[in-house]
Amino acid sequence: MSTTLSTNWQIAVSVVVVLTAAAGVGGYAAFGDGGAGPQEMDGHVHGAGGPTDDQLRPVHLGAERERRIGITYATAERRVLERTVRTVATVTYDETRVAKVSPRIHGWVEQIHVDFLGTSVRRGDPLVEFYSPELVTAQEELLLARSLLDETEGEPGSRAHRNAERLLESARQRLDYWEISADQIAELEETGRPRRTLVLRAPSSGIVVEKNAFAGAHVSMGSLLYAVADLSRVWVEGEVFEKDLSLVRVGQLAHVRMEAYPGETFHGSVGYVYPTVSVASRTGRIRVELDNPGGRLKPGMYAELRFDIPGEREVIVVPRTAVLSTGERDVIFVRDSNGTLNPREVTLGLAAGREIEILAGIEAGDVVVSSAGFLVDAESNLGAAMDHLQGDSPEPTDPHAGHDQDEGAGSRGGSHPHEGHGGGG
Repeated sequence: MSTTLSTNWQIAVSVVVVLTAAAGVGGYAAFGDGGAGPQEMDGHVHGAGGPTDDQLRPVHLGAERERRIGITYATAERRVLERTVRTVATVTYDETRVAKVSPRIHGWVEQIHVDFLGTSVRRGDPLVEFYSPELVTAQEELLLARSLLDETEGEPGSRAHRNAERLLESARQRLDYWEISADQIAELEETGRPRRTLVLRAPSSGIVVEKNAFAGAHVSMGSLLYAVADLSRVWVEGEVFEKDLSLVRVGQLAHVRMEAYPGETFHGSVGYVYPTVSVASRTGRIRVELDNPGGRLKPGMYAELRFDIPGEREVIVVPRTAVLSTGERDVIFVRDSNGTLNPREVTLGLAAGREIEILAGIEAGDVVVSSAGFLVDAESNLGAAMDHLQGDSPEPTDPHAGHDQDEGAGSRGGSHPHEGHGGGG
């Protein structure tokens, strides 16, 4: 009889173990597949699985376990958080200092004075000699007006003299509108002979950065012949991440380092923050204006921009490694006086280097887990999972309960089965 009861007890225990294991598999499937959405799983920077954050449980680890898994602690501090924004950039032309040379009448290029890119020119230097039939006709009209004025010199108040003056001024203005310089017009009036070609000159000092003029080529009105860039001041353009755009303002000091000049830092100021953000890269363009004495900075050079952003007030700061992010919330484990690690949901502020601002959730002086936090997170998830399994499992029955009751009933209900047999004997 005792052997039968023992066997029944073992069978009951085995059934409880199988049911518990089945519940564990179901709970794991719920946590792994349905318990957390894609955003929660993807957003957790440490890849911790298991239950969601609202199921996290406090964790108590002994000193030996903390040492083995490499947990370290840091103290939340209240101080001014200074930020540094860095980005890469490229030197380019100051677009406000680029002048273009285009004829205002059609014609032909007779002679080239600047015949390659990169030539340094000064304002007024000859660039190209240009022939146009319209230009020759305009010169002849100027000389005719000059001749009429000379003929009426003896009649300064006469109508003919006034008409000759107006005609001469009109002819001068016409050549001026075609960008014929005043000294060429004066030379024309002095010699009295029209020139076959006239010279187009550099409108400003700088470097020739574009050239489309070739000897003998026909050019139409408005065709670009030259572009001259003044490199005494250049732009350094870069892109800043969207989260840092609010920190960069017009007029802010910028530190510029060039690969061409290692160990040397140039200083400029933010001249413009572009009003759009790239959809693909989530960055916004900024422009730093920089003086360029001696032309050391050349368009196309690679540069690094640095902006030092001073803090405006004291905030609570912790190491960035202390924060566990799930995509929907951010958690920090705080150690209490008993050594228990309690999960706290926090609100994050700005980040600076290896530190991050905490807007709410912890206080200055709290001791937080600063490394191996994902292992603590795993321990907390495991505790939550065990609580879940215990809550869902049915209460195990005592395998001896029925047997004890039967024995009690037998002993209370009457004589032993062999007593009748003995009595008969």
